[in-house]
Amino acid sequence: MRQNYLSVCLLLLLVLSSCIREESANVEAAIDACTGCNIQLAEVKSDHSVILYVQIGTNLSKLNVHFQLAEGATIQPQEKLVQDSVNTYDFSHSRVFNVMAEDGKHVAQYTVSAIQTELPSEFHFETLVSSPSIPYDEFYEFNPARNEFMKWCSGNQGFKLTAMAKNRTGYPTMQDDMGLSGKCVKLVTRDTGSFGKMVNMYLAAGNLFTGSFDLTNALTNVIKATKFGFPFLRIPLRLTGYYKYRAGDVYTQKGKEVAGLRDKCDIYAMFYHADSNEDMLDGTNATTSPKIVLLARIKPQDIVESDNWTALDLPFEAVNNATIDKSELAAGHYKLGIVFSSSVDGGNFNGAVGSTLYIDEVRLVCEE
Repeated sequence: MRQNYLSVCLLLLLVLSSCIREESANVEAAIDACTGCNIQLAEVKSDHSVILYVQIGTNLSKLNVHFQLAEGATIQPQEKLVQDSVNTYDFSHSRVFNVMAEDGKHVAQYTVSAIQTELPSEFHFETLVSSPSIPYDEFYEFNPARNEFMKWCSGNQGFKLTAMAKNRTGYPTMQDDMGLSGKCVKLVTRDTGSFGKMVNMYLAAGNLFTGSFDLTNALTNVIKATKFGFPFLRIPLRLTGYYKYRAGDVYTQKGKEVAGLRDKCDIYAMFYHADSNEDMLDGTNATTSPKIVLLARIKPQDIVESDNWTALDLPFEAVNNATIDKSELAAGHYKLGIVFSSSVDGGNFNGAVGSTLYIDEVRLVCEE
């Protein structure tokens, strides 16, 4: 009798264990987000459609896409095309993807489209990327009426490694409510703490720029990790806007105080020829590359330190005796980079902790 009782108990435990395993399998078949080399923003909508906004000039037939899925879910295109490979898909037209939940039963279909967008010519800094997984501010500009979209980049993700920021306002780059009109950008040169001293990166300038930041190279060569520029189909004439600036009290070089030096901010834009969409200037040649044809930059002697907004009007000036090829321009082979920094030599980790630069209502005046 006891043996039969034990057998029944064992059977019940096996059945219960099986039920628990079945219940624990995730039933959600969903795309949570999308990222990729040339993807500026991905909109995952409630109707199971996804729009990928990419830079103009991107090869849509070989688009790098990483799908972030619900736990345990898998994804595959409904129809595999010749150009498809691992994390690379042909988006010359809309595609249907099947997402299967971890339980192997629930399936959802998503229609994914890629749209090439142009770089905006007006920047208001009112809108942030909404993501609970990002602890710092990320800005983007979106003008759907003109098919213009751009996500700004900063070094915030690199600063995260220092663990010095307790909240979003502790990062070098953030949004501020006291703009000239609405909100604005606030850039602050920050101390990188013991982590920074260990890797000889003593401070982090607040910065905002058009381009990308290669986090994999952030500790080995942060200057080359900062990439500048997106394709631009117009010829820029002037960079205008408004700024406020105050330098920090103590200037340091390589972590040591230098008497008699005062920090300066930096504001500039470069227009350059790019051999391919992957061809980008970096922190080593952003103002010196022979590929640059036009450069607009604030002069150190013209920088005004004030708690009031100061108008900015920087002309693009020809450099390197270069001319603009209109056919290359129309084909998207010229790129524009815009850079703001709270410390002009912050890329070399020199400057003053506390230097603060506000930027608002920036506009590119272009040739008609």
